Amino acid sequence: MAAADDYDGAAALAEFHTSRAGVRGLVESDITSVPRLFLAPRPSSPCTPPAENEIPFAIPTADLALPRSATVQLVRAAARSFGFFHVTDHGDVHTGTVDSAVSAVRAFHELPPATRSAFYTPACVGSVTYSTIPIPGPLLPWRDTLQVRFGPPAPDLSHLPEACRDALLEYQRCMTEFGKKIAGLLSEALGVGAERLERAMQVEGWLMACHYYPPCAEPAQVVGSMAHTDPSLFTVLAQDGVGGLQVRLDDGRWADVSPMPGALLVNVGDLLKYKSVEHRVVIKSSRDARVSIALFFNPAKREESDLFGPLPELVTPGNPQRYRTFNLTEFMDSRRKLGHGLSSIDRFRIAHE
Repeated sequence: MAAADDYDGAAALAEFHTSRAGVRGLVESDITSVPRLFLAPRPSSPCTPPAENEIPFAIPTADLALPRSATVQLVRAAARSFGFFHVTDHGDVHTGTVDSAVSAVRAFHELPPATRSAFYTPACVGSVTYSTIPIPGPLLPWRDTLQVRFGPPAPDLSHLPEACRDALLEYQRCMTEFGKKIAGLLSEALGVGAERLERAMQVEGWLMACHYYPPCAEPAQVVGSMAHTDPSLFTVLAQDGVGGLQVRLDDGRWADVSPMPGALLVNVGDLLKYKSVEHRVVIKSSRDARVSIALFFNPAKREESDLFGPLPELVTPGNPQRYRTFNLTEFMDSRRKLGHGLSSIDRFRIAHE
């Protein structure tokens, strides 16, 4: 008991980072039990609800091969009701480009430990970082992440690992065009025209998070990612077929989002006037690693003087302004202080009589 009481989480975290091997390194060392640093809170908590509260869930699909008006209608309904939707027949992004990027991310994370460790950077600074990013606590997710910032300012991608460099650069190039297409659909679904959102915010895919969730002998004991909403306009996710992504339903239960072969998954972020839904990742397998690539689309306008709020044409006597304007610094400060849930937006809510 004394040993448990004397546990120093900060020291354990520092020791883990010193190994520069990530969670993948623990699996490679053939551990038989999960280190305390990764143990999810017990009893059942918002990140680990009872298994009976997890249900399958059918995510809506927007087929870009349909007539534009039909696609806009599908996107509008999905963004308002679910906050998530699959996109199929996405044209500019060839399935081979997506598969190559996911395979390249897997290849990097499964490089020999000595090769991988050269890229390990616990402090997430710079354009390219590779680490296991702590959850406040400290608690570590059962996940290693290669993170690439494409700006602003102009990125230095010289440290992007050769094992995945070409595939990720091509993926980002294609996804930039895809993101503009999604921004146009979401903007048109708001009823303000396809170009309005782009003009207001200059939407860009700035941040790419390439996640690797190793298999775990005790998957119920760990967290892939805590429940959160995304601090973005929207996020585009590519993933393999292992599964583990879940969304929180209105009744509080968690629902599995099954991967759809050939589809990209879009979820609405906190900065759009749609439904930003809490989601998380649980570890599903004791044998197979899960790989995903999340590309976060955010406003390119990021100066202190760049204010964001409702589009004027959407504010009417029957639909008054519900949030005050704010800049991105205020928004991210709110996320840090209040957590990564909807409360970070509630700080800016206007009280109406």
